[in-house]
Amino acid sequence: TVGRKNWLFSTSTKGAEASAAVFSLIETAKSNKLNPYDYIEFIMDYLPQQDLVEDPERLDWFLPWSEEIKEEFEIKAD
Repeated sequence: TVGRKNWLFSTSTKGAEASAAVFSLIETAKSNKLNPYDYIEFIMDYLPQQDLVEDPERLDWFLPWSEEIKEEFEIKAD
């Protein structure tokens, strides 16, 4: 329900689906106690450089619940 009102302003089905995917990624990062901005910036920088056809298991490393990702982007308690 995070983007319910926002999707009313999508001009196409593909635009609404893209918004839903981004909102889902942000909320999943938050639920895994990651900094969403830093995590998504990392994903946008490094994921396109990966050869996921040859090594599809590599995608698991980029998921928000991956231990390596949690170590790098977890929100630290003060």
